[in-house]
Amino acid sequence: MSTDSVPGEKPGRLVLVVEDEDSIRLTLRDYLRKKGHEVIVASDGVGAIKQILDNPVRLVVTDYRMDIFGGDYWIRFLKEFCPRIKVIITSGFLQPEFPIPYPVVYKPYDYSELEGLIRRSLEET
Repeated sequence: MSTDSVPGEKPGRLVLVVEDEDSIRLTLRDYLRKKGHEVIVASDGVGAIKQILDNPVRLVVTDYRMDIFGGDYWIRFLKEFCPRIKVIITSGFLQPEFPIPYPVVYKPYDYSELEGLIRRSLEET
């Protein structure tokens, strides 16, 4: 586990991109890095949990529909076990069984608009 964060403190400004489509995940990672963000990636909810445990993640940008640990259970997990981490949901087609407690950006999205939302979210206290 990373020693960069202290329990009870807010994590740094690290962004975790969780997306099962390689081209979207890697393009968004590269775009956000060019805009000055520190970014790590995961291809599903299980990989994301490993990243969250090992790194001081401040914000998760995640696809809603993923074959491995995505959808409603993934959202419920984030809400229940990661309350201090900010979350932005991306989806091409969203039909949750409950209200989504996070901002939702629909695909195809404009990278600059998503980056603006990420930047604003990170600036919030």
